[in-house]
Amino acid sequence: MSAAIDPLPDMLTRLSLKAMRDRLDGLLDDAARRNLSLRETLALLCEAEVTHREQRRIQMGMGLAKFPFVRTLDGFEFDAQPSLDPRQIRDLAACRWVANGDTLLLLGPPGVGKTHLAVALGREAVRLGHSVLFVPATGLLTTLARAHSEARLEDRLVFYGKPRLLIVDELGYLPFEPDAAHLFFQLVSRRYERGSLLITSNRSVGDWGTVFGDPVVATAILDRLLHHSHVVTIRGDSYRLREKRRSGLIKPTSHEPDPAKQV
Repeated sequence: MSAAIDPLPDMLTRLSLKAMRDRLDGLLDDAARRNLSLRETLALLCEAEVTHREQRRIQMGMGLAKFPFVRTLDGFEFDAQPSLDPRQIRDLAACRWVANGDTLLLLGPPGVGKTHLAVALGREAVRLGHSVLFVPATGLLTTLARAHSEARLEDRLVFYGKPRLLIVDELGYLPFEPDAAHLFFQLVSRRYERGSLLITSNRSVGDWGTVFGDPVVATAILDRLLHHSHVVTIRGDSYRLREKRRSGLIKPTSHEPDPAKQV
């Protein structure tokens, strides 16, 4: 007489409770060892399923965000950038500004950690359940210009309008063509009070008229970006240049001690 077939794994499969199914025997053994009640055992099984789904959601969100690398707030050297208030950055990591649809501007010279912070904050947003997309400013404007020439601009604006948080990195390193400025204005208008923008730039907002090649358009863009905004300005030296000075490849500036002469 053949042993009875356990129908539970099949039912868990049909209910799409795959993590619970795959770990069923181990979880039940754990519950027995801990002498858990039926209710506690059910909670243990559900916890395993919820944890698995949360991990998958975060993993999928990180992939869709297109981050160029992995950076975290724990890995940021706040001591090297005394102009930053760590408490302010930790508060931004709670992502209330994302939930509210606000703009965050990270401003400062090249190499001070703007992109690091942008990625780290973007990862926190994903972890907290927000959809995120990271895009370099030059790539974004090139894509919008191409879509405009091919009569597909509305499709691209819809695409960039979907994420709860759109991160635009390195705005201002290269000046925009006038048409590009108008395209960026359309994107900002599309997301205004509907979704958050995080923009990193090496130029102060007072210089954006030069960046966009049109002071009028720049004013219109800033009017929308700054209406509900948080602005973080980083003042300091480039991480990369600092390391080269330490290695002796670049002479230290007059205000910086020479590492080779330090004991």
